Amino acid sequence: MPAASLKVAVFGAGAIGIYVGASLLAAGVDVVLIGRARMRAQIASQGLLLSDLEGRLQRLEGEQVPYQESASALAGADLILVTVKSADSAAAAHAIAGYAKPSALIVSLQNGVGNVDILRGVMSGWQVLAAMVPFNVAQMDGNRFHRATGGELMIEADARLEPWLAPFRQAHLPLQQCEDFAAVQWGKLLLNLNNAVNALSGLALKSELSQRAYRRCLALLIDEALSVLRAAGIRPARIARVRPRLLPILLRLPDAIFRRVAAAMLKIDPEARSSMWQDLQAGRPTEVDYLNGAIVRLAESLARDAPANRRIAALVHAAEQGGVQPLSGAALYRALHA
Repeated sequence: MPAASLKVAVFGAGAIGIYVGASLLAAGVDVVLIGRARMRAQIASQGLLLSDLEGRLQRLEGEQVPYQESASALAGADLILVTVKSADSAAAAHAIAGYAKPSALIVSLQNGVGNVDILRGVMSGWQVLAAMVPFNVAQMDGNRFHRATGGELMIEADARLEPWLAPFRQAHLPLQQCEDFAAVQWGKLLLNLNNAVNALSGLALKSELSQRAYRRCLALLIDEALSVLRAAGIRPARIARVRPRLLPILLRLPDAIFRRVAAAMLKIDPEARSSMWQDLQAGRPTEVDYLNGAIVRLAESLARDAPANRRIAALVHAAEQGGVQPLSGAALYRALHA
C-alpha cells in the first residue's frame, strides 16, 4: 500500500503521542490524535509547536491537527500507536479492539516491559508490536512540544513495517528494527530507573545528572536491577553509549570526570524533566510500579529482594500523596539504604 494512502491513529496522545503524531502529520501522513478533552481544546485554540535539541521549530495550526476524544476516531487506521500510561493499557486495548480493523498494526510506544503482553492478551486477533521511545518530550509554554533528549525509535523487527519506514524517516523519526526486543525493553527500563530519582530531586534532568550524589542513587538502583536480571537469565540490551554493566561505574565517577567522559549523557535540554516529575506536579499517578516496581516483582519471583528499588517506589508513592518534599542527593541515598 503506498504511504500516501496509509492512516495513523495515536491513542492516548499526551506529550510523546503528540510529538510523534504531529511529526508524522507534518511529514504529510494522514494522522488522527486521540486523547483528553483538555488537550483537544488547547490544540484547537493555540495550535502546537514542535521543537528539538537540533533547532527544529515547526508550527501546526489548530485546524491542521485532527484531535478527537473518542476511540471511534481510530476506525480505518492502518497503524495504531498506543501511548497511554502503563496502568491504562488494558482499558486502552479494549477500547481499541472495539474500532480497529482486523488488518491494523498495533504498536506500543509505552514505558515498561509488560504493556505489550497486556495489549496482546486483549487483542489476540491483531498484530501487536513493542516499540521503545528513547527520548524525552516536554510540553513547554506556548503549547510547544520539545524533544529534549536524543535517540531513535526502536521497534520489534517485522515485515509489516516496510511501508512505514519511509514516512517515519521523513518525519525525523527513523525506526530501528530489533530482533530481541525483550532485551531492548529491559535495557530501556534500566535507564528509566532514573525517572524516580529525578522526580524526587525536584530538579531538571541535566542538573540532577550533573550531581554525583544523585548519580550514586541511580547507580545503586541499576546495580541492584542488574543483579536481579542476571539471576533471571536476562541480558539487557545496550541502549545508551555505555554497556549496561558499566553504567554504575560511570555514574559513580566524580563530577569533573563524568562531565568529560559522559558528555553525550548530558546532552539534554536544561529545562527537561522526567515524565514522573511531570506526573507528580500534575497530581497524576506515576508509572513507578511499572519501572522500579518491575524490578521488585522480578526479584520476588526469584525469591530475592530489591530493597533500593522497593524503597524508592515507596517514596514516590508517598510523593503522590503529597508526603515527600524534594530530597537532596545525600538524603535520597540515605533513604535508599534505610
